[in-house]
Amino acid sequence: MEIVDYQQEIKELKKTNRIIQKKLERSESDRVKLEDINKKKEYLLRKVIDELKEYQNNLEERSHELEMMLLNLQIMQNKMSSLGGLVADVAHEINNPVGFIAGNLTPAQEYIENLLHLIDLYQQTYPKASEEIQETIGVIDLEYVREDLPKLISSMKEGTDRISNISNSLRIFSRADTEQKVLFNLHEGINSTLLILKHRLKANKIRPAIELIQGYAELPLVKCFPGQLNQVFMNLLANAIDALEESNSGLSFDEIKANPNQITIHTALIEDTNHVLIQIQDNGVGISADIQQKMFDHLFTTKPVGQGTGLGLSIAYQIIVQKHRGTLEVKSVLGEGSEFIIIIPIY
Repeated sequence: MEIVDYQQEIKELKKTNRIIQKKLERSESDRVKLEDINKKKEYLLRKVIDELKEYQNNLEERSHELEMMLLNLQIMQNKMSSLGGLVADVAHEINNPVGFIAGNLTPAQEYIENLLHLIDLYQQTYPKASEEIQETIGVIDLEYVREDLPKLISSMKEGTDRISNISNSLRIFSRADTEQKVLFNLHEGINSTLLILKHRLKANKIRPAIELIQGYAELPLVKCFPGQLNQVFMNLLANAIDALEESNSGLSFDEIKANPNQITIHTALIEDTNHVLIQIQDNGVGISADIQQKMFDHLFTTKPVGQGTGLGLSIAYQIIVQKHRGTLEVKSVLGEGSEFIIIIPIY
């Protein structure tokens, strides 16, 4: 082989060596890059695992909180159920003696009228009464007794009627729901709730009485869970009173009287859809737009700690929407008042 051929072969070998060397360098570079990528992937993977573990821990804590909350709600429900049964029993027991007294007041009034009539006859027949009788008439003040006794009986009758009404309202309000819906007079439920809240509607040293405007339409009996609907009425009406009392802050008695606190309750029958409409409106402080979006959320409340659980409107929403396949909406203007609109099917 000639020298030229060897030189050419050496050149080829050198060229091949350079190519191999470059490939090795690129391979090493790729290996380093791959290691960097793997380290980054490993770091990200560890980070994701740590975040998942933290998320799992948070979920477990939240799950525990929800379990405790559910347990507390069940305890509260059991207490309310027991309290409802107790109230119904007490109302029933009150009705018995009140009914006895009310039943005896009418004949007692008749007896008194008969006795007074008999006294009148004696006075007409024997106009000259003995000195002892005249003295007794003066001592007992017969004319005052004659005038006041019927008023006394009438007042007692009015008192027994009021006790009976309160007892019936408590019985209607606290009635236990069955597993199946029953026919119910919605106006009875609203009125029983109003009677229970009557002490909050009355005038006091700070403000005049809250004006109550009721516009009831002729409604059929509605198939529903009465106890649950009464709870909705109680929440909405109590919130309306709270809103009115908040709007009175800083105002004098006369200023409130000039623009009186009002709660308006309106019912109507939506015949074309077989639904009933219930509107509860107040002229209190109103609700801002951002709060309106959250007010039916679970545990949301604007009240100070210890004064509200955030369950009232949330439960009301569940009762209307989930239990009765209806709708519960709010319309409000800040500073002017709020209106809650309930629509539920008749059957």
